[in-house]
Amino acid sequence: MRWFSNKIFISSFIGFLAGSVVTTLALLMFLSNYIPELRPLFASGHFNPISKPAYNPSEQKPESHLIADYYAASVATLVSPHGLRKDIMQGKKTFVLVDLRSEEEYLEEHVVGAVNIPAYRDRDHSAYDQVDRIVTQFRTLLAENPDKEVIVYCYSMPCMTGRKIGNMLAQHGIYVKELGVGWNEWRYHWELWNHPHEWSTTDVMDYISTGKDAGVFKGEVPLDQLSPCSIDDTLGC
Repeated sequence: MRWFSNKIFISSFIGFLAGSVVTTLALLMFLSNYIPELRPLFASGHFNPISKPAYNPSEQKPESHLIADYYAASVATLVSPHGLRKDIMQGKKTFVLVDLRSEEEYLEEHVVGAVNIPAYRDRDHSAYDQVDRIVTQFRTLLAENPDKEVIVYCYSMPCMTGRKIGNMLAQHGIYVKELGVGWNEWRYHWELWNHPHEWSTTDVMDYISTGKDAGVFKGEVPLDQLSPCSIDDTLGC
């Protein structure tokens, strides 16, 4: 019993000391607003109990590791539009393409084969706050396509919608990839990401659909493009 009482006393004393330290620091921080001599103590953040650690470049990863991480992340998350176009042309069923634009924009035109899970209420207003609805729709999509890769696209290459939704989904245990171009590049800048010798042999409208249906590719498949790439899928396209 005496041992138990001593333990309680020691715990209480430690708690008192910890509380006193925090209280003292908080008091000093408050007084530094009126006493200039105290301000240097908190300017660097070392005595601030709620400040974040100062950035120290020497503690960061070596440059070679940062480069390796960057390329590993890029390969893991980005999908080549050129490779995807050929997959669409060949009718591959290994992926599901998701258009994140508003429903009204999707109905007007979308990449052939894409389904719509809108991250926008309309052309001008996002729906990022509709987390439950977006996550639920993606869970349903994955349940219906358990062995397929899910690829999202939004308005353009600089558009952050795909990355924001991808981050939102990752926080809920759902992992999707992002198309390397957005709708604007796919629809209006065909020559930007297709090879020069393909400009005259492909038609963007063969890869565009309208209305509620995802649509299917109806163009002709050139004999020299029956294979997705001239080299294996890992490094091709």
